[in-house]
Amino acid sequence: MDFLYLIDKSVIVVVIFLISLLIAMYSTYAERKVAAFMQDRVGPNRAGPFGILQPLADGGKFFFKEEIIPSAANKFLFILGPGLAMFTSLMTSVVIPWGGTLNIAGRDIPLQVADLNIGVLYVFGVVSLGVYGIMIGGWASNNKYGLLGAIRASSQMISYELGMGLSLISLVMVSGTLSLGEIVEQQQGFNWYVFKQPLAFFIFMVCAFAECNRTPFDLPECEAELVGGYHTEYSSMKLGFYMFAEYVNMFVSSAFMASLFFGGYQFPFIDSLGLSQNVTVLLGTLIFFLKIFAFIFFFMWVRWTLPRFRYDQLMRLGWQVMLPLALLNIFLTGGVLLWIDN
Repeated sequence: MDFLYLIDKSVIVVVIFLISLLIAMYSTYAERKVAAFMQDRVGPNRAGPFGILQPLADGGKFFFKEEIIPSAANKFLFILGPGLAMFTSLMTSVVIPWGGTLNIAGRDIPLQVADLNIGVLYVFGVVSLGVYGIMIGGWASNNKYGLLGAIRASSQMISYELGMGLSLISLVMVSGTLSLGEIVEQQQGFNWYVFKQPLAFFIFMVCAFAECNRTPFDLPECEAELVGGYHTEYSSMKLGFYMFAEYVNMFVSSAFMASLFFGGYQFPFIDSLGLSQNVTVLLGTLIFFLKIFAFIFFFMWVRWTLPRFRYDQLMRLGWQVMLPLALLNIFLTGGVLLWIDN
């Protein structure tokens, strides 16, 4: 049974890994199409029907580009940076519940790699390591623009991680658990936590934009000031790793928000449909991915709608707005819970 358990988990890990890469690839295509729609132009339309093969063409371009490492760079750290960024972005997906429990050949197979009882803390621990990939890459390049971009990225991510973490304390106070699986189970039907913790969701969403370096928080790589930011000196697949890591982070952040605040794979009237267990689980997984795609579209919509902040505005928003709001929400949640108990 232990051997079969390892096989099941290995298959789920490989499937999640491939799905994450596939969605990251086609997020680049979707972003270019969304940008084209919002700017009243066509977008990619040459590689395959409707340009559907454009991500494969972009991937081939990255693979066959010349690999350049600056002579004055620290070679080991220069290679380690993008690998670490990609590794940490993929590691966060192992605690996300992608669906319920399938029953195959009499065996129950949960669609979650690891249901840790500290799943929320695990995600924050892994995400906090992602800043090292950016910082190491910018410093190892021996380029002043890369270093400035890395410093901006590290200070921005550390600042907004505080607001993001504090925003979830109120959610943990309401749910009483740090397990993502249990949090999703508590949201059966239409009992979503976004209705109980709207301010926590708003703070978490804004901080997720900053953590993913998405516009209007893309100061670490703003080409108008820093040429290309922390990945100025990178080319070929090392640059591709940094780009893929950003889109994987956007995908995982969307899955995280959907799980914490929008019920994950739960949907209204799930028990009244009269479907078999496996069909219900697969339908719930499909609903979960639709929620994720809605968040990804929102990420793209905001990128092509709002202008970039100045750096002082970005830091002021994190320290003087998001952080006090998260603390206020904790006090309000604690007060309401005490009032209910009494």
